[in-house]
Amino acid sequence: MQQSAIPALDAGHLAKWRRPFALLILMSFGMQVAFATWSALLNNFVHNRAGFDGSDLGWLQSIREVPGFFAVGVIVVLWVMREQTLAYVSLLLLGAFVAVTAWFPSFSGLLLTTFFSSLGFHYYETAKMSLELQWLPKERAPQMLGYMLAAGSAASLLAYCGIMVAWKFWHWDYNTLYMIGGGGTVLIALYCFAAFPRFKGPVSQGTKMVLRRRYWLYYTLQFFAGARRQIFLVFAAFMMIERFGFEVHEVTALFLINYIANMIFGPIMGHLVGRLGERLALGIEYLGLVIIFAAYGGIYIFDWPVWMAAGLYVADHLFFALSIALKTYFQKIAAPEDIAPTAAVAFTINHIGAVVLPALLGYVWLISPASVFGVAAFIALLSLALALCIPRTPDIGFETIFKTSSGKKMV
Repeated sequence: MQQSAIPALDAGHLAKWRRPFALLILMSFGMQVAFATWSALLNNFVHNRAGFDGSDLGWLQSIREVPGFFAVGVIVVLWVMREQTLAYVSLLLLGAFVAVTAWFPSFSGLLLTTFFSSLGFHYYETAKMSLELQWLPKERAPQMLGYMLAAGSAASLLAYCGIMVAWKFWHWDYNTLYMIGGGGTVLIALYCFAAFPRFKGPVSQGTKMVLRRRYWLYYTLQFFAGARRQIFLVFAAFMMIERFGFEVHEVTALFLINYIANMIFGPIMGHLVGRLGERLALGIEYLGLVIIFAAYGGIYIFDWPVWMAAGLYVADHLFFALSIALKTYFQKIAAPEDIAPTAAVAFTINHIGAVVLPALLGYVWLISPASVFGVAAFIALLSLALALCIPRTPDIGFETIFKTSSGKKMV
């Protein structure tokens, strides 16, 4: 007999370790174990074992973002399984293909493993975003999202510490590290499936694509966020290897610093979003990113030293923690039944630029790396202008400072 679903907002009678928030925390931890392992090793692996240059890496990252572009397919998947089940299956897929990454040290092999691990990653992220916005109470969502960010950072910290020690002192190879990182995520997904009950949100979710005019600002911010973030993910770490000659343990140490900072500041950023509101929080994030990306370009123009590049890399991650404000903005303006289908559509929109830009900018990188970061700074500037269109108190019917579909105006 199938267990009946428990309302997520009325699960207080359960032990704390079996509540929806505990499940979200554990799944965030599990996802980051695999993703941190993959990302910490990738640049050195493709550079040293597969002989990649900037263009090859750009193509690989473009392929990685294709599943994100088709995240709208989650709506179809939800016809046959619930979002909670989809999250489990996606984690299994992510962990399994990260585990076998080192088995295919060629351009075509890496395209294959990257595509399927990315399929798991992006479908998990889409399902998780929908579950977060349904299961977390609006008044506490920013703080709880901040704690989830800290949990993911703790997983990354664990993975990076393990990689750094195992590589530097125990001389483990790429295959062993990928197998442990991916296998850990598989085990966590299986545990979640066995240990947690089924939960349900307050409103049944639609299973048709939702594209509403009143969400236009959220869609646009998602588009620019995906384009801007992808430039950082692809080229910032690669710069540390290509320009400054970082080795595996040095790249991992840099990632380690980032996630220690996020463990400390993630909950603080969540509380900050709750106090400042979405408009001001996103405005601070985007202004900071304009400065950071412009400074990245300055490394090539003015030949700034390695400590400057490392400092900018850490600062970027700190500002990124404020991006939880984009989730809470949508939670406030969305009709409850729109959350799941709109999460899928938003993920697709987020990845339009992410699919195209890495391959195109990979060729620009061969000529002028500073220009790549200049593009990112310009995108961050556009995001800043859009963030100023968010009302001080966004709500259904008050999505922007301009006239809404009801004819009202909100400043």
